[in-house]
Amino acid sequence: MRIADLGTFRGPVIAYGGALANLSALGALLREAGRAGVPGAQVICTGDIAGIGAQPAECIAATRAYGHRLVAGNIERQLSASAADSGSGYPPGSVARRIAAKWWQHTDAAVTAEARDWMETLPDVAVFAHEGRRYAVVHGAGTSASRFLWPSTPAAVFGREIEAIAAAAGPVDAVIAGHAGIAFMRDIAGVLWINAGIIGQPPHDGRRGGRYLRLDADGARILRLDYDPAPAFAAMVAAGLTQGWDLALMTGRWPCTEMLPETLRRGC
Repeated sequence: MRIADLGTFRGPVIAYGGALANLSALGALLREAGRAGVPGAQVICTGDIAGIGAQPAECIAATRAYGHRLVAGNIERQLSASAADSGSGYPPGSVARRIAAKWWQHTDAAVTAEARDWMETLPDVAVFAHEGRRYAVVHGAGTSASRFLWPSTPAAVFGREIEAIAAAAGPVDAVIAGHAGIAFMRDIAGVLWINAGIIGQPPHDGRRGGRYLRLDADGARILRLDYDPAPAFAAMVAAGLTQGWDLALMTGRWPCTEMLPETLRRGC
């Protein structure tokens, strides 16, 4: 497991996940960081810059140009290994896995060898200090980048993941994760588990836009990221990525929910 110590951050910090090759969403996040006065070195991505959307190369380039700190998501790990699929952890035979085959083909064709080499250097865990608290950043969980953890996941499961992170990177006061696509916070025996959400797709709540996390002196806040998804939608249509995630940008509803617990499927 590769671990990066990012040091101590002062002032506001932004964390986000899943740009998912959506350049419109990433541009909106960059503007929010600029308005808040957050430097690129204090903007942290939980991984999955590419995948699903139409503009993986552009999102990778922008993330690197602005100096964002990243941990590797399953997308980065699979691309760096030239793997045959996204490694997203979708159930076998699921609609999500079938759709992923198409967007993975697009992503794999668009990402350069140089970008894959850079992805290979990304850490699995990043740690930093902020306002007297020690944070760890992972993609999905401590034991697997592609593990889905939800607001309803049993506390004991979170506890084991926190133990795995602490064994690798030392004790922490909070964990920032992504992958699942739905932002939430859970207190697990005094350790705050925060899913920062994703920016590249809506959180299956019927509204457009994404979610991200901001850390300030008074604590952590999950915020909405509002932007016009029409350009990202048009780019997906032009690229032939019309298997459902394109419409999700406009409707706020995912095309596949097999990975979600029943309580979060919302009738879909």
